[in-house]
Amino acid sequence: MTSLTRADWEQRAKTLKIEGRAFIHGEYRAAASGATFECISPVDGRMLVEVASCDQADAELAVQDARQTFDSGIWSRLAPVKRKDVMIRFADLIDQHAEELALLETLDMGKPISDALGIDVSSAARSIRWSGEAIDKIYDEVAATPHNELGLVTREPIGVVAAIVPWNFPLLMSCWKLGPALSTGNSVILKPSEKSPLTAIRLAQLAIEAGIPAGVLNVLPGYGHTVGKALALHMDVDTLVFTGSTKIAKQLMIYAGESNMKRVWLEAGGKSPNIVFADAPDLQAAAEAAAGAIAFNQGEVCTAGSRLLVENSIKAMFVPMVVEAIKAWKPGNPLDPATNVGALVDTTQMNNVLSYIQAGHDEGATLVAGGKQVLQETGGTYVEPTIFDGVNNAMRIAREEIFGPVLSVIGFESAEEAVQIANDTPYGLAAAVWTSNLSKAHLTAKALRAGSVWVNQYDGGDMTAPFGGFKQSGNGRDKSLHAFDKYTELKATWIKL
Repeated sequence: MTSLTRADWEQRAKTLKIEGRAFIHGEYRAAASGATFECISPVDGRMLVEVASCDQADAELAVQDARQTFDSGIWSRLAPVKRKDVMIRFADLIDQHAEELALLETLDMGKPISDALGIDVSSAARSIRWSGEAIDKIYDEVAATPHNELGLVTREPIGVVAAIVPWNFPLLMSCWKLGPALSTGNSVILKPSEKSPLTAIRLAQLAIEAGIPAGVLNVLPGYGHTVGKALALHMDVDTLVFTGSTKIAKQLMIYAGESNMKRVWLEAGGKSPNIVFADAPDLQAAAEAAAGAIAFNQGEVCTAGSRLLVENSIKAMFVPMVVEAIKAWKPGNPLDPATNVGALVDTTQMNNVLSYIQAGHDEGATLVAGGKQVLQETGGTYVEPTIFDGVNNAMRIAREEIFGPVLSVIGFESAEEAVQIANDTPYGLAAAVWTSNLSKAHLTAKALRAGSVWVNQYDGGDMTAPFGGFKQSGNGRDKSLHAFDKYTELKATWIKL
């Protein structure tokens, strides 16, 4: 970590050079139309830079370049050990530019600088490095055949990958895709969210410096309905990977069907249950984890523990503990290393979160903490972490993904009822269980329809564990060796000897 102070970060922000152009075949360039949009910082409402607003013309250029580069074999047919070396250099460069990337991330989307530096950038570098290190250790297969035949089962890079990533963890989500996609030899077109494009744009130059050939990684900033749609419908994009809302994920599946049946891998929304049984081993730890599960990253987390399910026998005691714990999560200037809750990404998202808070009031839930916009004088977009008690699972605040720091507390009587409530959602991304009973922990985890289940903690796991969802939370997996499945085709070659 760094010893930089708020004053240090603010001074660096004043002199930071910010690039807003697209990146195609190893160089920055304006959008073909010349169009731009303003990148506004949620920290204080100031304009950071004009960003290229790419559209179909830019998508055509980037896909053509990616295809030609892929077909040339300069990267796709490079020995895995050579690609590994380049990917490790790429990760090293991310580490070397950690403070610059963290500052871009904080200014762009409002997260605390301590999180951007200590979590996002370091995890992004680890994602790239882990995938690179793995690629020369993954073996193909030989089938069991008669003595006069040879059956080979091999994986090949799929070709041109379009990666559409979200605004809440812009750098990290990009690297979750880039690590396995690039390591397996594909060419990638990265489309960052228009709400937070700056680290993706900077990342492209670092890839070139690491030795990734021009055309292997192109970056197209712009809107989903323009350049995102163009990539999703493009007949020469082989795979589309996406992290974002379930609504957009469904639309991308339609676009794939309307075009070339490109492979589509989706990590979508969540409304994750955090279940606290009366026999939890440490109720104080559970309360603190429940607060962090909704307040971290301003609640702008797909796996946020937005539904807190508490056994009724301890609910009257436990909810005040969570209310007390949430006091430690206080909105402040994201450039202050002591801040642990920053700004929501923009005014639109802030207003959306405030509308859900009003819906909680309207539906009869009881506000027990937070619930207000704060720090208006800064020009930024800040909302207090908020807790509603007396929620039932039919309320909007319990059913819809808010993507903000709003927690719904729901009581239950039995393990069976807890599982029923937890699974009563179109989502299935994550869940947590707090109990000291080993059998109850296992049985509840088995019963929960979620891609990740954490026991006596919230948000566990690392690069070795797959990440993704059940139901309308998506398909496919990021992280771990399972992520390579998304970026390769499986081929059977049968040889008569």
